[in-house]
Amino acid sequence: MGASPAPSRAEPRMQNSAASPAARAAAASKRGTERSRAARLGTERLIRGALFGCALLSIATTFTILAILLLQTGEFLSMPEVSVSEFLTGTTWSPLLGAEKHFGIWPLVMGTLLVTTIAAAFALPVGLIAAVYLSEYAPPRVRTFLKPVMEVLAGIPTVVYGFFALTVITPFLHDHVSESFGTYNALGAGLAVGIMILPIVASLSEDALRAVPRSLRDAAFALGSTRFDVSVKVVVPAALSGIMASWLLAVTRAIGETMIVALAAGGLARMTFNPTSEVQTMTAYMVQIFLGDAPAYGVEYRSSYAVATILFAITLGLTIAGNLFLRAFREEYD
Repeated sequence: MGASPAPSRAEPRMQNSAASPAARAAAASKRGTERSRAARLGTERLIRGALFGCALLSIATTFTILAILLLQTGEFLSMPEVSVSEFLTGTTWSPLLGAEKHFGIWPLVMGTLLVTTIAAAFALPVGLIAAVYLSEYAPPRVRTFLKPVMEVLAGIPTVVYGFFALTVITPFLHDHVSESFGTYNALGAGLAVGIMILPIVASLSEDALRAVPRSLRDAAFALGSTRFDVSVKVVVPAALSGIMASWLLAVTRAIGETMIVALAAGGLARMTFNPTSEVQTMTAYMVQIFLGDAPAYGVEYRSSYAVATILFAITLGLTIAGNLFLRAFREEYD
């Protein structure tokens, strides 16, 4: 038998030329497009510069707002009608009524803290209970349905919550709780703010609970713990830092709320802890000033910047305290 002839060098060329266009396109896509090193470095520098510009813009915006607040507050405190000691320690706030004006900030601070306390007392425990149910008890179908429905509350405009407090919450309190509730009261406004921040607490807390490793739950069940024991004694403590972060975000959101308290809490600044009484918060006072009732660049107008500075200081203090707490109790799992 004779030996088979050796393949000629022209055969691979003929096979390559006979390949379909689709095969050649697939091979070219696998090879990719070669770019020069200078082009790659230029693109990376452009992306890095854009990201740095966005970060710098946010920082510059924050410091610009802070500079404007401090400048306007300094001009307000330098006016002859204003005393620094009265502003920081005074208990009477009446810049628009009467011949003698008083600028004690504490009635506005007390009104803000009263509404925020009521909102937090309602939203924080209810939101945490809802988060525990969604994370540990709810079937997957129920969780898939309930969580988006609950988060719809976060998209409702706050002015709707304000009218809801005026037309539903306050009449219910007056008819079924006590006739001492007037048209404007701190409890109705606080409950409306609590309903508004409820999705923040529930959604973020549920995410923190579900981030706890499954191995911790399995270990607790292996020791004979019930589902309630696992939820309360294992999962919640393990997710404490995330839960506290959601609480902090919700409280700061409640402190800065404007439309609900402007519509439902009233406009009378007073030193009171009575939830049935009319109060005025810091944000509601700023709305009142910028509606046009006060002359531009007068002492009343500039007082709104001083109130905004105090509000900024309160939220900044809460944020710093919350970050320190989160750093102290943060837990990481592999």
